[in-house]
Amino acid sequence: MQRPEFDSIKDYAEFSKYYWYRDELIKICKAHGLKSDGTKIELNKVIEAYFSGEKILPQKKKRERIQKKTATELTLSTGLIECGFTFGNRFREFFRQHTGEEKFKFNVDMVASVKAVKECGDESFTLGDLLDIYYGKKTYATYDKSALQWNKFVKDFCEDEATKAFPERLKAAAALWKIVRESDMKKEYSHDLLEKYKNDIGQVNC
Repeated sequence: MQRPEFDSIKDYAEFSKYYWYRDELIKICKAHGLKSDGTKIELNKVIEAYFSGEKILPQKKKRERIQKKTATELTLSTGLIECGFTFGNRFREFFRQHTGEEKFKFNVDMVASVKAVKECGDESFTLGDLLDIYYGKKTYATYDKSALQWNKFVKDFCEDEATKAFPERLKAAAALWKIVRESDMKKEYSHDLLEKYKNDIGQVNC
């Protein structure tokens, strides 16, 4: 089934059948006077509330400048906003010492949590909380893994030997993905999917 226009969709269950890019969700929210910033997960929640009769309105951002206290001694109880947290070397070294990981890297859920903390101005969130997120002991905000659907789709597409028949495989994968994205089909690649639509996507390689 072809993806309908948003305003003709009756409920959230129907809306969820289709794939929507974050930019599309932002446009939908803005068009309906809804909160339009945040991750795909957050935007989907705004739209889910909209279908339930609740309008989550945009929040006026505080323009207060938060002074970065770079001279503050860092401890696990130090507030993330208080110390002007960044993903720079100073804070990477702090977490390297506390984890014992010589090549410490911030994981995606840490990145998502920092973004959420700064957006809502949560001054109670500490570096210790961020460490707990690294170890999976708590959750604050999670990385939107649905953004990886396309990456997996094209990877699986290229691993299928049958797709070598297309001179421009990436273009063929994109054409097939467009068909899937705009339908209520699962957003996954399969050989059967290729067989069903190979004539349609073959046209982009002509």
